Amino acid sequence: MDEVSMNDAIRKVVMPKWGLSMTSGKITEWIVAEGEEVSDGDDLAEIDTDKIAGTLESADAGVLRRVVADVNEDVPVGATIALIAPADVPDSEIEEAARLAREELESGAVEEAAGPVTGTVTVDGRSLAYATLGDGAEVVVLVHGYGGDKNSWLFVQEPLADGRTVHALDLPGHGESAKDVGDGSLDTLAGAVLGFLEQRGIERAHLVGHSLGGAVVTAAAVADPARVASLTLVAPAGVGPDVNAEYLRGFAEATSRRELKPHLGALFADPAQVTRQLADDLMKYKRLDGVDKALRTLLGTLLDGDAPALDVVPLLAKAELPVTVVWGSDDAVLPVSNARSLPDPDAVHVVEGAGHMVHMEKPNALVAVVSEKRR
Repeated sequence: MDEVSMNDAIRKVVMPKWGLSMTSGKITEWIVAEGEEVSDGDDLAEIDTDKIAGTLESADAGVLRRVVADVNEDVPVGATIALIAPADVPDSEIEEAARLAREELESGAVEEAAGPVTGTVTVDGRSLAYATLGDGAEVVVLVHGYGGDKNSWLFVQEPLADGRTVHALDLPGHGESAKDVGDGSLDTLAGAVLGFLEQRGIERAHLVGHSLGGAVVTAAAVADPARVASLTLVAPAGVGPDVNAEYLRGFAEATSRRELKPHLGALFADPAQVTRQLADDLMKYKRLDGVDKALRTLLGTLLDGDAPALDVVPLLAKAELPVTVVWGSDDAVLPVSNARSLPDPDAVHVVEGAGHMVHMEKPNALVAVVSEKRR
Protein backbone atom coordinates (compact mmCIF):
# COMPACT_ATOMS: atom_id res chain seq x y z
CA MET A 1 0.00 0.00 0.00
CA ASP A 2 1.26 3.45 -0.88
CA GLU A 3 0.93 6.66 1.06
CA VAL A 4 -1.60 9.29 -0.01
CA SER A 5 0.24 12.61 -0.06
CA MET A 6 -2.57 14.56 1.62
CA ASN A 7 -2.26 12.61 4.86
CA ASP A 8 0.26 9.93 5.63
CA ALA A 9 -2.24 8.19 7.92
CA ILE A 10 -4.42 7.33 4.92
CA ARG A 11 -3.27 4.15 3.23
CA LYS A 12 -4.16 2.94 -0.26
CA VAL A 13 -5.26 -0.62 -0.91
CA VAL A 14 -4.19 -1.32 -4.49
CA MET A 15 -4.97 -4.05 -6.98
CA PRO A 16 -2.02 -6.45 -6.52
CA LYS A 17 0.12 -7.91 -9.27
CA TRP A 18 -0.21 -11.65 -8.79
CA GLY A 19 2.09 -13.20 -11.34
CA LEU A 20 4.03 -11.97 -14.31
CA SER A 21 1.13 -11.83 -16.75
CA MET A 22 -1.51 -10.18 -14.57
CA THR A 23 -2.56 -6.73 -15.82
CA SER A 24 -5.92 -6.37 -14.11
CA GLY A 25 -8.25 -8.01 -11.63
CA LYS A 26 -11.92 -8.03 -10.73
CA ILE A 27 -13.25 -7.79 -7.18
CA THR A 28 -15.92 -10.44 -6.77
CA GLU A 29 -16.66 -9.74 -3.10
CA TRP A 30 -15.73 -7.24 -0.42
CA ILE A 31 -15.21 -9.30 2.74
CA VAL A 32 -14.91 -6.19 4.90
CA ALA A 33 -17.50 -3.40 4.75
CA GLU A 34 -16.88 0.34 5.02
CA GLY A 35 -16.54 1.38 8.64
CA GLU A 36 -15.22 -1.97 9.87
CA GLU A 37 -11.88 -2.27 11.61
CA VAL A 38 -9.15 -4.38 10.01
CA SER A 39 -5.83 -5.72 11.24
CA ASP A 40 -2.64 -6.47 9.36
CA GLY A 41 -3.25 -9.78 7.58
CA ASP A 42 -7.06 -9.69 7.61
CA ASP A 43 -8.88 -10.75 4.45
CA LEU A 44 -10.24 -7.74 2.58
CA ALA A 45 -11.63 -8.90 -0.74
CA GLU A 46 -11.93 -11.77 -3.17
CA ILE A 47 -10.23 -10.98 -6.48
CA ASP A 48 -10.59 -12.85 -9.74
CA THR A 49 -7.72 -12.86 -12.25
CA ASP A 50 -7.63 -14.42 -15.70
CA LYS A 51 -6.12 -17.55 -14.16
CA ILE A 52 -7.57 -18.07 -10.68
CA ALA A 53 -9.36 -16.32 -7.83
CA GLY A 54 -7.50 -15.22 -4.71
CA THR A 55 -8.00 -13.37 -1.44
CA LEU A 56 -6.38 -9.98 -0.85
CA GLU A 57 -5.02 -9.37 2.65
CA SER A 58 -4.70 -6.06 4.43
CA ALA A 59 -1.14 -4.82 4.94
CA ASP A 60 -2.24 -2.23 7.51
CA ALA A 61 -4.40 -1.86 10.58
CA GLY A 62 -7.17 0.70 10.87
CA VAL A 63 -10.68 1.23 9.54
CA LEU A 64 -11.81 0.53 5.99
CA ARG A 65 -12.94 4.10 5.41
CA ARG A 66 -13.84 3.96 1.71
CA VAL A 67 -14.34 1.37 -1.01
CA VAL A 68 -13.18 2.92 -4.29
CA ALA A 69 -13.64 0.04 -6.76
CA ASP A 70 -16.99 -1.66 -7.24
CA VAL A 71 -17.69 -5.38 -7.29
CA ASN A 72 -17.22 -6.84 -10.79
CA GLU A 73 -15.34 -3.74 -11.98
CA ASP A 74 -12.26 -4.51 -14.04
CA VAL A 75 -9.39 -2.76 -12.24
CA PRO A 76 -5.83 -2.37 -13.57
CA VAL A 77 -2.94 -3.57 -11.45
CA GLY A 78 -1.72 -0.77 -9.17
CA ALA A 79 -5.03 1.12 -9.04
CA THR A 80 -6.47 2.11 -5.67
CA ILE A 81 -9.46 -0.02 -4.70
CA ALA A 82 -10.00 1.13 -1.10
CA LEU A 83 -8.66 3.40 1.65
CA ILE A 84 -7.70 2.43 5.19
CA ALA A 85 -7.14 5.04 7.89
CA PRO A 86 -7.59 5.59 11.62
CA ALA A 87 -11.08 6.57 12.73
CA ASP A 88 -9.91 10.06 13.73
CA VAL A 89 -8.89 11.08 10.19
CA PRO A 90 -11.54 13.63 9.09
CA ASP A 91 -14.14 12.46 6.58
CA SER A 92 -13.29 15.43 4.37
CA GLU A 93 -9.75 14.15 3.87
CA ILE A 94 -11.00 10.65 3.15
CA GLU A 95 -13.48 11.98 0.59
CA GLU A 96 -10.78 13.98 -1.19
CA ALA A 97 -8.42 10.99 -1.31
CA ALA A 98 -11.24 8.78 -2.62
CA ARG A 99 -12.14 11.34 -5.27
CA LEU A 100 -8.56 11.50 -6.53
CA ALA A 101 -8.28 7.70 -6.54
CA ARG A 102 -11.55 7.36 -8.46
CA GLU A 103 -10.44 9.95 -11.03
CA GLU A 104 -7.18 8.09 -11.53
CA LEU A 105 -9.04 4.81 -11.97
CA GLU A 106 -11.53 6.21 -14.48
CA SER A 107 -8.84 8.02 -16.47
CA GLY A 108 -6.78 4.84 -16.83
CA ALA A 109 -3.65 6.78 -15.80
CA VAL A 110 -2.58 4.19 -13.26
CA GLU A 111 1.04 3.52 -12.44
CA GLU A 112 1.26 -0.25 -12.55
CA ALA A 113 2.66 -1.93 -9.46
CA ALA A 114 6.11 -3.37 -10.01
CA GLY A 115 6.01 -7.11 -10.54
CA PRO A 116 8.75 -9.69 -10.15
CA VAL A 117 12.04 -9.19 -11.97
CA THR A 118 12.87 -12.18 -14.14
CA GLY A 119 16.23 -13.64 -15.04
CA THR A 120 18.14 -16.82 -15.84
CA VAL A 121 21.22 -18.61 -14.56
CA THR A 122 23.09 -21.57 -16.04
CA VAL A 123 23.57 -24.64 -13.86
CA ASP A 124 25.17 -27.83 -15.18
CA GLY A 125 24.67 -26.55 -18.70
CA ARG A 126 20.95 -25.93 -18.20
CA SER A 127 19.28 -22.52 -18.25
CA LEU A 128 17.13 -21.99 -15.14
CA ALA A 129 14.52 -19.22 -15.11
CA TYR A 130 13.46 -17.38 -11.98
CA ALA A 131 11.40 -14.40 -10.83
CA THR A 132 12.50 -12.18 -7.93
CA LEU A 133 10.49 -9.83 -5.75
CA GLY A 134 11.72 -7.73 -2.83
CA ASP A 135 15.20 -6.75 -1.68
CA GLY A 136 15.45 -7.72 1.98
CA ALA A 137 18.47 -9.42 3.52
CA GLU A 138 16.46 -12.55 4.37
CA VAL A 139 16.13 -14.79 1.30
CA VAL A 140 13.31 -17.20 0.49
CA VAL A 141 13.36 -19.54 -2.51
CA LEU A 142 10.09 -21.08 -3.74
CA VAL A 143 10.24 -24.40 -5.62
CA HIS A 144 7.12 -25.67 -7.42
CA GLY A 145 5.85 -29.20 -7.96
CA TYR A 146 5.49 -31.60 -10.90
CA GLY A 147 4.12 -29.78 -13.95
CA GLY A 148 4.09 -26.43 -12.15
CA ASP A 149 6.23 -23.33 -12.54
CA LYS A 150 7.25 -20.13 -10.77
CA ASN A 151 3.84 -18.57 -11.42
CA SER A 152 2.15 -21.09 -9.14
CA TRP A 153 3.41 -18.94 -6.24
CA LEU A 154 1.58 -15.83 -7.50
CA PHE A 155 -0.47 -15.41 -4.31
CA VAL A 156 2.37 -15.87 -1.81
CA GLN A 157 5.42 -14.26 -3.41
CA GLU A 158 4.20 -10.68 -3.02
CA PRO A 159 3.29 -10.82 0.70
CA LEU A 160 6.43 -12.81 1.51
CA ALA A 161 8.55 -10.15 -0.23
CA ASP A 162 7.66 -7.61 2.46
CA GLY A 163 11.11 -7.20 4.04
CA ARG A 164 12.59 -10.19 2.21
CA THR A 165 14.03 -11.17 -1.15
CA VAL A 166 11.86 -13.93 -2.61
CA HIS A 167 12.90 -15.96 -5.64
CA ALA A 168 10.48 -18.29 -7.45
CA LEU A 169 12.44 -20.84 -9.46
CA ASP A 170 11.51 -22.91 -12.52
CA LEU A 171 12.95 -26.41 -12.10
CA PRO A 172 14.52 -28.11 -15.15
CA GLY A 173 11.78 -29.28 -17.49
CA HIS A 174 9.34 -26.63 -16.31
CA GLY A 175 8.26 -23.08 -17.03
CA GLU A 176 10.90 -21.12 -18.92
CA SER A 177 13.81 -23.30 -17.82
CA ALA A 178 15.60 -25.74 -20.13
CA LYS A 179 13.52 -28.82 -20.79
CA ASP A 180 16.43 -31.23 -20.34
CA VAL A 181 16.04 -32.99 -16.97
CA GLY A 182 18.89 -35.46 -17.44
CA ASP A 183 18.11 -38.61 -15.47
CA GLY A 184 15.34 -36.72 -13.65
CA SER A 185 16.66 -37.88 -10.28
CA LEU A 186 16.15 -36.09 -6.99
CA ASP A 187 19.90 -35.41 -6.87
CA THR A 188 19.79 -33.73 -10.29
CA LEU A 189 16.88 -31.49 -9.30
CA ALA A 190 18.39 -30.68 -5.90
CA GLY A 191 21.64 -29.80 -7.69
CA ALA A 192 19.70 -27.30 -9.80
CA VAL A 193 18.39 -25.54 -6.67
CA LEU A 194 21.82 -25.45 -5.03
CA GLY A 195 23.38 -24.29 -8.30
CA PHE A 196 20.85 -21.46 -8.45
CA LEU A 197 21.84 -20.35 -4.94
CA GLU A 198 25.51 -20.43 -5.89
CA GLN A 199 25.03 -18.56 -9.18
CA ARG A 200 22.99 -15.86 -7.46
CA GLY A 201 25.52 -15.52 -4.65
CA ILE A 202 22.99 -16.55 -2.00
CA GLU A 203 24.88 -17.79 1.05
CA ARG A 204 21.83 -18.94 3.01
CA ALA A 205 18.13 -19.19 2.21
CA HIS A 206 14.82 -20.43 3.53
CA LEU A 207 13.60 -23.07 1.06
CA VAL A 208 9.90 -23.63 0.40
CA GLY A 209 8.95 -26.63 -1.73
CA HIS A 210 5.59 -27.88 -2.97
CA SER A 211 4.94 -31.55 -3.76
CA LEU A 212 7.91 -32.73 -5.89
CA GLY A 213 9.55 -29.43 -4.94
CA GLY A 214 9.25 -30.43 -1.27
CA ALA A 215 11.30 -33.55 -1.92
CA VAL A 216 13.78 -31.51 -3.97
CA VAL A 217 14.43 -28.88 -1.30
CA THR A 218 14.77 -31.61 1.34
CA ALA A 219 17.50 -33.28 -0.72
CA ALA A 220 19.15 -29.91 -1.27
CA ALA A 221 19.19 -29.17 2.47
CA VAL A 222 20.84 -32.50 3.27
CA ALA A 223 23.38 -32.09 0.47
CA ASP A 224 24.44 -28.58 1.56
CA PRO A 225 23.02 -27.77 5.02
CA ALA A 226 25.12 -24.63 5.40
CA ARG A 227 23.14 -22.95 2.63
CA VAL A 228 19.69 -23.72 4.07
CA ALA A 229 18.21 -21.80 6.99
CA SER A 230 14.92 -23.69 7.13
CA LEU A 231 12.56 -25.90 5.15
CA THR A 232 8.85 -25.38 4.60
CA LEU A 233 7.33 -28.39 2.85
CA VAL A 234 3.92 -28.03 1.24
CA ALA A 235 2.22 -31.40 0.67
CA PRO A 236 5.65 -32.94 0.03
CA ALA A 237 6.24 -35.89 -2.26
CA GLY A 238 8.26 -38.74 -0.84
CA VAL A 239 6.41 -38.78 2.48
CA GLY A 240 4.03 -41.63 3.24
CA PRO A 241 2.64 -44.56 1.24
CA ASP A 242 -0.16 -42.97 -0.77
CA VAL A 243 -0.12 -41.12 -4.09
CA ASN A 244 -2.73 -40.46 -6.77
CA ALA A 245 -0.92 -42.23 -9.59
CA GLU A 246 -3.92 -41.81 -11.89
CA TYR A 247 -3.63 -38.02 -11.62
CA LEU A 248 0.12 -38.00 -12.31
CA ARG A 249 -0.18 -40.26 -15.33
CA GLY A 250 -3.23 -38.42 -16.58
CA PHE A 251 -1.41 -35.09 -16.40
CA ALA A 252 1.62 -36.48 -18.20
CA GLU A 253 -0.38 -38.19 -20.96
CA ALA A 254 -3.09 -35.61 -21.69
CA THR A 255 -2.87 -34.23 -25.22
CA SER A 256 -5.81 -31.80 -25.17
CA ARG A 257 -7.51 -29.41 -22.78
CA ARG A 258 -10.52 -31.73 -22.68
CA GLU A 259 -8.32 -34.63 -21.53
CA LEU A 260 -6.37 -32.50 -19.08
CA LYS A 261 -9.09 -30.55 -17.28
CA PRO A 262 -10.72 -33.49 -15.42
CA HIS A 263 -7.34 -34.41 -13.94
CA LEU A 264 -6.70 -30.84 -12.80
CA GLY A 265 -9.77 -31.02 -10.58
CA ALA A 266 -7.78 -33.29 -8.27
CA LEU A 267 -5.49 -30.37 -7.43
CA PHE A 268 -8.06 -28.24 -5.66
CA ALA A 269 -10.57 -28.70 -2.87
CA ASP A 270 -12.90 -26.62 -5.04
CA PRO A 271 -12.76 -27.94 -8.63
CA ALA A 272 -14.27 -24.64 -9.82
CA GLN A 273 -10.78 -23.18 -9.38
CA VAL A 274 -9.80 -24.99 -12.57
CA THR A 275 -10.51 -22.32 -15.15
CA ARG A 276 -10.35 -22.69 -18.91
CA GLN A 277 -7.39 -20.28 -18.89
CA LEU A 278 -5.48 -22.44 -16.41
CA ALA A 279 -6.03 -25.55 -18.53
CA ASP A 280 -5.10 -23.69 -21.72
CA ASP A 281 -1.87 -22.39 -20.18
CA LEU A 282 -0.87 -25.86 -19.05
CA MET A 283 -1.57 -27.30 -22.50
CA LYS A 284 0.63 -24.62 -24.08
CA TYR A 285 3.41 -25.70 -21.73
CA LYS A 286 2.87 -29.41 -22.44
CA ARG A 287 3.19 -28.80 -26.19
CA LEU A 288 6.63 -27.19 -25.92
CA ASP A 289 9.52 -29.17 -27.37
CA GLY A 290 11.05 -31.47 -24.78
CA VAL A 291 8.25 -31.19 -22.20
CA ASP A 292 6.68 -34.57 -22.95
CA LYS A 293 10.02 -36.35 -22.46
CA ALA A 294 10.75 -34.35 -19.30
CA LEU A 295 7.38 -35.13 -17.71
CA ARG A 296 7.65 -38.82 -18.53
CA THR A 297 11.18 -38.97 -17.11
CA LEU A 298 10.09 -37.26 -13.91
CA LEU A 299 7.08 -39.56 -13.68
CA GLY A 300 9.61 -42.36 -13.21
CA THR A 301 11.14 -40.37 -10.35
CA LEU A 302 7.76 -40.02 -8.66
CA LEU A 303 6.13 -43.41 -9.26
CA ASP A 304 7.03 -47.07 -8.88
CA GLY A 305 3.97 -48.67 -10.41
CA ASP A 306 1.10 -47.13 -8.47
CA ALA A 307 3.24 -46.49 -5.39
CA PRO A 308 5.57 -43.61 -4.56
CA ALA A 309 9.12 -44.07 -5.82
CA LEU A 310 10.51 -41.44 -3.47
CA ASP A 311 11.13 -41.65 0.27
CA VAL A 312 12.56 -38.50 1.80
CA VAL A 313 11.66 -39.35 5.39
CA PRO A 314 15.21 -40.66 6.10
CA LEU A 315 16.57 -37.40 4.68
CA LEU A 316 14.28 -35.37 6.94
CA ALA A 317 15.58 -37.34 9.92
CA LYS A 318 19.09 -36.16 8.97
CA ALA A 319 18.11 -32.52 8.46
CA GLU A 320 19.41 -30.57 11.44
CA LEU A 321 17.40 -27.42 10.77
CA PRO A 322 13.85 -26.14 11.32
CA VAL A 323 11.33 -28.09 9.24
CA THR A 324 7.66 -27.17 8.96
CA VAL A 325 5.09 -29.06 6.92
CA VAL A 326 1.86 -27.57 5.55
CA TRP A 327 -0.83 -29.85 4.14
CA GLY A 328 -4.34 -29.33 2.78
CA SER A 329 -7.05 -31.29 4.56
CA ASP A 330 -8.64 -32.23 1.21
CA ASP A 331 -5.50 -33.12 -0.75
CA ALA A 332 -6.51 -35.67 -3.40
CA VAL A 333 -3.01 -36.07 -4.89
CA LEU A 334 -0.89 -36.70 -1.81
CA PRO A 335 -3.35 -37.21 1.07
CA VAL A 336 -2.70 -35.58 4.43
CA SER A 337 -2.69 -39.04 6.03
CA ASN A 338 0.84 -39.38 4.61
CA ALA A 339 1.95 -36.93 7.31
CA ARG A 340 1.83 -39.81 9.81
CA SER A 341 5.11 -41.00 8.27
CA LEU A 342 6.94 -37.81 9.24
CA PRO A 343 9.47 -37.81 12.11
CA ASP A 344 7.19 -35.33 13.94
CA PRO A 345 3.66 -35.70 12.51
CA ASP A 346 2.21 -33.46 15.22
CA ALA A 347 4.14 -30.49 13.81
CA VAL A 348 2.12 -30.50 10.58
CA HIS A 349 -0.05 -27.46 9.86
CA VAL A 350 -3.26 -28.86 8.36
CA VAL A 351 -5.10 -26.23 6.34
CA GLU A 352 -8.82 -26.89 6.32
CA GLY A 353 -10.65 -26.51 3.03
CA ALA A 354 -7.50 -26.73 0.91
CA GLY A 355 -6.47 -29.36 -1.60
CA HIS A 356 -3.05 -30.11 -3.06
CA MET A 357 -2.49 -26.50 -4.14
CA VAL A 358 -2.55 -25.04 -0.64
CA HIS A 359 -0.49 -22.05 -1.74
CA MET A 360 -3.11 -21.11 -4.34
CA GLU A 361 -6.28 -21.92 -2.39
CA LYS A 362 -5.24 -20.75 1.08
CA PRO A 363 -2.11 -18.65 0.52
CA ASN A 364 -2.48 -16.68 3.75
CA ALA A 365 -1.97 -19.85 5.78
CA LEU A 366 1.32 -20.59 4.04
CA VAL A 367 2.53 -17.00 4.26
CA ALA A 368 1.94 -17.05 8.02
CA VAL A 369 3.98 -20.25 8.42
CA VAL A 370 6.91 -19.08 6.29
CA SER A 371 6.93 -15.71 8.02
CA GLU A 372 7.66 -17.46 11.30
CA LYS A 373 10.89 -18.92 9.82
CA ARG A 374 13.24 -16.22 11.07
CA ARG A 375 16.62 -17.18 12.52
